[in-house]
Amino acid sequence: MTPTNRRTALVSAALGALLAVATPGAVLAAPPTDAARSGAHCRPGTLDPAPIRAAIAGLPNADATSAQVRITTPAGCWTGTSGVRKLHAQSPVPRHARFRVGSVTKVFTAALVLKLAAEGRVDLDDPVQGHLPGLFPADYPTVTVRQLLDHTNAIAGPTLPGDIEWQLAHRYDRWTPEQIVRLGLENPRLFSPGEKQHYTNMGYIVAGLLIEKVTGRSYAEELDRRIARPLGLRDTYAPGADPRIRGPHARGYQAVVRDGATELVDVTDWSQTFTPAAGNVISSLADLDAFTTALFAGRVVPEPQLAEMFTLPAVDDVEGGPARYSAGLTAMPLPTGETLWVKTGSRFGYLAAVASTRDGRFRVEYSITSTDAKSEELSATAQAVIAAALGMV
Repeated sequence: MTPTNRRTALVSAALGALLAVATPGAVLAAPPTDAARSGAHCRPGTLDPAPIRAAIAGLPNADATSAQVRITTPAGCWTGTSGVRKLHAQSPVPRHARFRVGSVTKVFTAALVLKLAAEGRVDLDDPVQGHLPGLFPADYPTVTVRQLLDHTNAIAGPTLPGDIEWQLAHRYDRWTPEQIVRLGLENPRLFSPGEKQHYTNMGYIVAGLLIEKVTGRSYAEELDRRIARPLGLRDTYAPGADPRIRGPHARGYQAVVRDGATELVDVTDWSQTFTPAAGNVISSLADLDAFTTALFAGRVVPEPQLAEMFTLPAVDDVEGGPARYSAGLTAMPLPTGETLWVKTGSRFGYLAAVASTRDGRFRVEYSITSTDAKSEELSATAQAVIAAALGMV
């Protein structure tokens, strides 16, 4: 099981089992801030935020240096922060703090492709090879646009050294999507396209190339033109080759063991060119909530294309279980019989997630500056937030 799939499985387990409120064991430091004033249209109502406040209390600690959470229920909305903007400075997380959303990027990319399908500029059953000739070898089996989005495309990911020191040494490298695809094609396919489901970044990296080819504009331009500007998302953008996070943000850190001692390395500045259209977007809690609300309400992608985001392919995953991934989202069944539609993401220094019921009455967004965001084990702070949120469904 890959680290990404293991983290998804852990989130699934948490959603199925963590129904009691959990809190991290650290001693409470500065209390989390009730930041309703910093969240667009977040009105408290009668919502009691105590479980979420407890879940993010005590930061910074060994697990995370800061957290931001926004939760909306029929009773009201609460958004708050805990921890510090920067270690050793003790300043709080900035208002409207931006962060790397990681694979939550895939929700934006899926929406862009589905919008193009709604306009008749692509068909979801189109062979990708017809839009991007020469990207795959001539004898490569047909991959459809739909298969890019629902992780049934079977395109192998590239193999790179996995140790953190190599990653740190190469964090400013610049990659092109074509380079990444070529590296991935050096590895064997696990199955034939459409036969099974396997979560990787590759379908979305190719989807980014498809968006650029069909529109004649960059992915960043299309994200801004078709989603960010129409919805008034002031904090949401694709950074291209810029390794920085523009605007207010909390610094991200990675725990690294050197000479037997653990030190926290600042990993805020990091080129995201290795995950174009799959994990590179930067956003904020308020923007993610506004986007999720509009998306689920049909104001971003019209029917029938929107149905693709809430439809699982009729295949098994490569490990024999049922498919869990739709176009851009992950289906998480709840004990109540409802489905929570989720997308999590991780980049070094940052964990992020969005989750919503189909009717949008219950929504959660979080960003956690985890000290080991790419670990196979899910951050204890993230687990606590998940548990607290589920207790409020």
